[in-house]
Amino acid sequence: MQTEVFQRGAVGRMRIHVLPTTRFKTFSLSLFAGVPLSESTVTPVALAPFVLRRGTRSYPETIQFRERLDELYGAGFGFDIYKRGDYQIVQFRLDIINDAFVSSSQSLLEEALRFLGEALTEPALEGGAFNAKYVESEKTTVLKRIESIINDKIRYAAERCLEEMCRNEPYRLLALGRKEELPQITPATLYESYRRWLDEAVFDLYVSGDTSLEQVAAWAGQYFKLPDGQPGGYRAAEIKPASEAPRTIVERLDVGQGKLNLGLRTGIAYSDDRYPDLLVYNGVLGAFPHSKLFIHVREKASLAYYASSRLDGHKGLLTIQSGIEIANYERALDIIREQLDQMRAGNIEEQELSKTKAMLVNQLREIQDSAFERIAFDFNGVVSGKQRSADELIAAIASVTAESAAAVAGGVGLDTIYFLRDLKEEAAHVQA
Repeated sequence: MQTEVFQRGAVGRMRIHVLPTTRFKTFSLSLFAGVPLSESTVTPVALAPFVLRRGTRSYPETIQFRERLDELYGAGFGFDIYKRGDYQIVQFRLDIINDAFVSSSQSLLEEALRFLGEALTEPALEGGAFNAKYVESEKTTVLKRIESIINDKIRYAAERCLEEMCRNEPYRLLALGRKEELPQITPATLYESYRRWLDEAVFDLYVSGDTSLEQVAAWAGQYFKLPDGQPGGYRAAEIKPASEAPRTIVERLDVGQGKLNLGLRTGIAYSDDRYPDLLVYNGVLGAFPHSKLFIHVREKASLAYYASSRLDGHKGLLTIQSGIEIANYERALDIIREQLDQMRAGNIEEQELSKTKAMLVNQLREIQDSAFERIAFDFNGVVSGKQRSADELIAAIASVTAESAAAVAGGVGLDTIYFLRDLKEEAAHVQA
């Protein structure tokens, strides 16, 4: 395993994390900007990076913006928008070749930081607001992305289950925002929201490559024109217990296959010392092809096209996803509940435990082969307030027993049952 460690510092509002390494021929940069999930800001925060990618002060036309990336030996630039705990995170990514491997007269890392800093803090403007053409175009882009979710019924069911389970929490909000708010956004209101976002966001800049913290900090201070202030931090997410009795939600759409999703609350977050036990619990339950849900619901009973579980460690949530014939709802639900009961009873076979641990360890070791994966892993620690190295997490997973996984299972409560089914009136015994 790697012995390289992140070096940390700060420049103004921005925390800086540098992983000096010669393993890769590129520099990998990630800039994370997080704000609390809020109904009033979620849509403009989601829209802003789409507009920022269209142009900067020096490269106001999109074609100029892209040509500049080409000039930087084909540097790659992109962004993601997602949720971590109770925060909406925008992550900008840029990767660029180390100038030691090309005939460049300039530091390509410096040019990458210059470009990223300008893309974030010095956007193309007209009349003191965002470019109207870019705003209207990107509003359409965001609208299409939101609407595309309903066409992907697996993702739609997953989002709806979380929305129902977290109906009284900010986490119910889609990271891409609310489509009904897009028409009201103007270039001026979006720019005003963007300026507030720069004032309020928690900023973390990561750089992996053959460099140093001192060098990155010097260039970051020069090229990121953020408002003055001190570095911020993330508050721990609210971890709620499951409802006393699970709620059942049945939604009808024009579908041929039912989607049965269950939302559970674990009471354990990423920072909890029991998190490794929870990882193993989820692995035995449904994260892998050898897991109980896959074997018993899909393989043995032939009731599901797919059956798996997914863990959100930052919110302490665990979700189960399955695609079933609509008439199999009751039977599939019974078998899923049975697997949850088996976990609580500690009925975990040694083979299930060892396979799960091996799969988790493999995943953690594979992280070391990707600079961006190593950055993402470290950022999980920053958001949660609990830093673990991959080696530490691997050691903790190795020490998990069937008994400790069963102890975790005892605290996992079923909160929400969500069933997406067809529009037909038969099989009316399935009721909300």
